[in-house]
Amino acid sequence: MARQVSLAAADRQQVVVDRVDGRMVRVWSQLPVCAAPASYRDWVWHAFDVVLPAIVPAWVKVCTPTLRPGDGKVRVDLPWQTPHTPPPLDGHTRALGVDWGVNTLLTATVADLDRDGCVVVRGRPLRFDATGVSAKLVRLRRHREHLKTKADHVTWLRDGRPADVPADPALTGKLVRLEAEHTAVCARIRHLNKALAWSAARWLVDHATAVGATVIYVENLATLEAGGRSRSLNRRLSGAVRGAVFTAIAHLAAKAGIAVVTVPARGTSSGCPRCGRAVKHVKTPERSAAGYRWATCSCGLSMDRDHAASQRIAARGLANQTKTLRDRNGNAAIRTATDTPVRHRARRPTRAATVGPQRDRRKTLPTPKQTRPATVKASRLLPLRRQVPAPAGSPPGSAGKRPAGRTPQETNPPGPVRQVPHTISTTTQRHPHRVRGAVLGRGFHRHVHATPITDRDARTGETSASLRIT
Repeated sequence: MARQVSLAAADRQQVVVDRVDGRMVRVWSQLPVCAAPASYRDWVWHAFDVVLPAIVPAWVKVCTPTLRPGDGKVRVDLPWQTPHTPPPLDGHTRALGVDWGVNTLLTATVADLDRDGCVVVRGRPLRFDATGVSAKLVRLRRHREHLKTKADHVTWLRDGRPADVPADPALTGKLVRLEAEHTAVCARIRHLNKALAWSAARWLVDHATAVGATVIYVENLATLEAGGRSRSLNRRLSGAVRGAVFTAIAHLAAKAGIAVVTVPARGTSSGCPRCGRAVKHVKTPERSAAGYRWATCSCGLSMDRDHAASQRIAARGLANQTKTLRDRNGNAAIRTATDTPVRHRARRPTRAATVGPQRDRRKTLPTPKQTRPATVKASRLLPLRRQVPAPAGSPPGSAGKRPAGRTPQETNPPGPVRQVPHTISTTTQRHPHRVRGAVLGRGFHRHVHATPITDRDARTGETSASLRIT
């Protein structure tokens, strides 16, 4: 018996799905009654009812299921579709431009289209940094290749023996263990890729909802081709599940009523978003990141290259949104686009600047050495010690009150003392500073740094996100 029967591969002449009521679906399937059917008499319609769980809404469209027989039962994988109205492709005034990266998987910028047709961007970027997960995936891929090489070598040793010599059980057992470990590593890689893709998509859609954006512009994945020395970059980007991330973004954005449009990717990182001239890629001013992650231009532009590319993507989308078309699969894209210079939103003056001249807060002198005061004030974190009367039978000169607690005579009480087991994990022994009285969470979330999602300010429209969550 097959492990699963995919009824979706058949047409309506063999499979029909009817909705009986809000909690039951009847599936009609035409199946043969013999091993070699020769005419229509050998085919009979069979019907079986499927009781839907409570999580399936009553207004959704139930699709053709997949049957998985086993253990005397037949399990049904029943997908359903939620009807929704496609969002408009033009008429947007606020958008989110997204640029793909290697370590920083997503870099986004909020852009607005004013009444004059100019694109105004905000200076604060939104980043989804997956450096830890990327490094973990690289280690898993190397381990997978190492296991594959060892398995091939053991297979060559096993098959290279003469025909009259019996098989070595040690080689056979080693090959089975290597194949099982290789399968487990592959499953781990797929799980991490899927979890990373949906986490990044949820983060991006939540940001678009928080800032009030009605469209998300991303680079067209089909045009992201690299040549020469940058082929390794394209290979690493392909390993970062860009396709899975885009599919997850389109799915979650459709549920939130946000349009997802692709724009041409050519020239987004090599051009200046302000003047359009070619930028120069240099190292970061702090030299904190490897590679040429910084972009400078003769017009005065100096920012992260991914941030500049996201601004250019947002400007392309907002300026050419009337050219947006849908293909037969329902994906929206802009085939040809013209670049439009962007300008940054003017910051609101502070209260000190409006009242009078602001004091220069730049540090010009070293910090003076602080001296310890003569009297040390007690900390508020110390526990309060209440006073209790002295116990009876105290020496004559000790009448009065003492701090609450055990008396000096009760420091070592009689009787057996219960021992409390105390164990320290290996992680605690290696890294004592990590102990905080709580168990560390598992998963890849502690390896991902992303801009927190906050609500907008009602007066300025700016978000108050300034830190990264771990």
